Amino acid sequence: MKVRTLIYIGFVSIITGLLVMYSEELVTLYYDALRYFSNDSMVLEKNEYYRENDYLYVQNTVDYEPNNIQEIYNLFYTIINSGQDSFTFYCSREYENCLNDVKALATDQTKLSHINNYVHPYNGFKHIEIQYTSNGQVDVIISRSYTDEDIEVINKKVDEIYNSVVQQNSTVVEKIKTIHDYIINNSKYDSGRSDYNLLTYKSDIAYGPLLQGYGICGGYSDAMALFLEKMGIKNFKISSDTHVWNAVYLDGRWYHLDLTWDDPITSNNTDVLQHEYFILTTTQLLSKEVEEHKFDKDIYLEFQNN
Repeated sequence: MKVRTLIYIGFVSIITGLLVMYSEELVTLYYDALRYFSNDSMVLEKNEYYRENDYLYVQNTVDYEPNNIQEIYNLFYTIINSGQDSFTFYCSREYENCLNDVKALATDQTKLSHINNYVHPYNGFKHIEIQYTSNGQVDVIISRSYTDEDIEVINKKVDEIYNSVVQQNSTVVEKIKTIHDYIINNSKYDSGRSDYNLLTYKSDIAYGPLLQGYGICGGYSDAMALFLEKMGIKNFKISSDTHVWNAVYLDGRWYHLDLTWDDPITSNNTDVLQHEYFILTTTQLLSKEVEEHKFDKDIYLEFQNN
């Protein structure tokens, strides 16, 4: 019995030693196999709010093994745009700096937020977590800004508003103006949230202005985006360091649309409806106000020559 035990212990020790000796190679082989079979059969499901739109900064992709930094941006746009809660992809072996670029993006919340601006509001993230291994596996876990319950209630409200206030024989610009005016006339800027971080309302998403009567710039721009989507108008959100508003594509050209700044806070707290920031070129926008609207033209490339 003792001899058998010694033989067994010796055998286990040899196997353990071999595993330790070749652990790195085995792990590499494992991830190579996983990468090969996963990439070959990888499919990213897309929900009903997926946008087919490609933009100058990011485009949808079916290449889930990025080979450069632009392909990483495209892949993250596609993942967020899909509406899925999680997705796993693998860095290409030939792309030696892939993990470093993924890590850089993972810690750059500003750039991730800019990419997020290009997706449908319902697919936008509230929080995004990026995990990675030294062998090139990247896991993306997404927490959405809107719950299924939020979406159901908001969609009913959007249909109700649209059907009651929009005249079908109106021009596109007239329809946009009607919705612009409705949102502003039926909501107030949530200064309690912006100034004192009081979370009384869901004012940072469309739920606030459409159902509670209060919004901040994120809520105003999301609400407007939902109606632009309903009207089939290509759009995205555009942001500076401190503000977010809508970009709208009309007659082959991109324009700015800012409901927040058209709903100003007055000294006597009276409601005011303006059209100062309604359908503007960049030149027109910056001639009115610069600081809050200073955006990165290397990201929002549609406005580089606008």
